[in-house]
Amino acid sequence: MRIQSPSERVNNFNEVELGYTKEDAIKEASRCLNCKNPMCMKGCPVGIEIPKFIEAIKNDDINLAYEIIKKSSNLPSICGRVCPQESQCEGKCIKGFKGDAIAIGALERYAADQARLNNINSVVKKESNGKKVAIIGSGPAGLSCAGELVKEGFDVTIFEALHKAGGVLIYGIPEFRLPKEIVDSEIKSLTDMGVKIIYDTLVGSTITFDELIKNFDYIFIATGAGLPKFMEIDGVDANGVFSANEILTRINLMKSYKENSKTPIKKNGTAYVIGGGNVAMDAVRCLKRLGFDAHIMYRRDIIDMPARKREIEHAMEEGIIFDTLQNPKKIITDEFNNVIGMEVVDMEVSDVVDGRRNVIENENFIHFKECDMVVMALGTMPNSKIFKNTKLNIDDKGLIIVDDTLTNIDNVYAGGDITTGSATVILAMEAGKKAALKILDLNN
Repeated sequence: MRIQSPSERVNNFNEVELGYTKEDAIKEASRCLNCKNPMCMKGCPVGIEIPKFIEAIKNDDINLAYEIIKKSSNLPSICGRVCPQESQCEGKCIKGFKGDAIAIGALERYAADQARLNNINSVVKKESNGKKVAIIGSGPAGLSCAGELVKEGFDVTIFEALHKAGGVLIYGIPEFRLPKEIVDSEIKSLTDMGVKIIYDTLVGSTITFDELIKNFDYIFIATGAGLPKFMEIDGVDANGVFSANEILTRINLMKSYKENSKTPIKKNGTAYVIGGGNVAMDAVRCLKRLGFDAHIMYRRDIIDMPARKREIEHAMEEGIIFDTLQNPKKIITDEFNNVIGMEVVDMEVSDVVDGRRNVIENENFIHFKECDMVVMALGTMPNSKIFKNTKLNIDDKGLIIVDDTLTNIDNVYAGGDITTGSATVILAMEAGKKAALKILDLNN
């Protein structure tokens, strides 16, 4: 796929990957073997008929390709960009065992983008069935559930705590990976079908959970896991220590990188992002674009990083410095409690635990690293306080306990990160779709 050069993209927040041309897409689609037993489909959480839509692209039939994708996925422009295809559909592609797998994600993106640019709409909405559904949260799980139900005639209302819909798609993923106009377009397609979104509404405060149960036939909880985790080390409360959530929210939602921003982030100095996942990569690449000398610090080796290989490669191309097999022991501050550095310990690979290489501290190698900012990208947990006065079963991690999306309360479902902890966009979408199908089964 065509991409911006590293020297260009570190100076802007425009999308890094530029997508396929028509010729690129047809050429790539022509590589597909159209297997009789398509393993790629078994790797797709939402069950897209992958060989069929690729065949349609090969034949330059975008209408058909988009129609096939939309039967299974409500957010194809988004999934084509941020889904970890290499471990899902592309990871099971037969071509990939002896060469390059078919670029399924790039082809999905191409079909969805062409449909958007040419105002192609393949969804036919059924007449109203009189049933009302409340969805709490407008992230990928909530949007997926809403899309499945509204086209089947349900009256769907989403309650969103923020002033903008999209959840992690809006505040968590940078513009250079997922342009917000793409998210807005996907959401508009849902509201055009009749999905209502009520903003600035925190369930449990603005409106009670019991009120929703009283006024709606079904409820789907998709509030995600938005509370960041911090290391329990000295200095973690210093000025200059942030969660990746805050950095990404201020940049993505509040546009802090713009000159006239009301919530600016300083644009120079040395910043360390602690972690090795996709959120860590997003945060450190944003800071690089702001002008920081940007580092990733990860307690394991680079081959153990859970981030997508593509994002790691892009970060390296952009000049991100990788300090692997290192871990903070203490954050050092000045007399005003401002960050001036970290005490860091080297890590050593030890044994393998549950299929993953374990690491231990080497106390003989502790050193000081000067910095102005430390960003924790160590995962998130749910804000279970929203449901503290309800009868929902919640485990000791704050996750809602479900049986295949069904909670212990009749007609109340939950899915996505609120039930699993931090996971991927596509897995949240899968949960939203599962809940919707269960509600549909009750009404057929």
